[in-house]
Amino acid sequence: MGKRDDLIAVYASDLKTKCGIEPDMDLLTKVTIGCGPSIYNADSSTVAATQPGELETVRTNFLIRKLGLPDGPELTAAIDSVIETYGRSERNKYRAVVYYMLTKHFGRESVYG
Repeated sequence: MGKRDDLIAVYASDLKTKCGIEPDMDLLTKVTIGCGPSIYNADSSTVAATQPGELETVRTNFLIRKLGLPDGPELTAAIDSVIETYGRSERNKYRAVVYYMLTKHFGRESVYG
């Protein structure tokens, strides 16, 4: 197994134990690959949920650009919901896990088709 496979296993574990979600491993793998090299960097592999700028980046770069969603208050509400599910007190919120949950939330799995 390569480093990416190890990370995907960590993300799947987070989804199961911290979020109570049984992951679709095929989709999780595609979302992880879609994150690119950021998953290998300690800083960029996580989402700093307490920083408004970071949440704006998730909204703009992922939800609007990647998933093709129209801008609106429901995007911020969805991010808040995902952060709540992951656990606000959870220090390491992995980007791939947050993106996976947002993809499922909006039913946009076809983007990774």
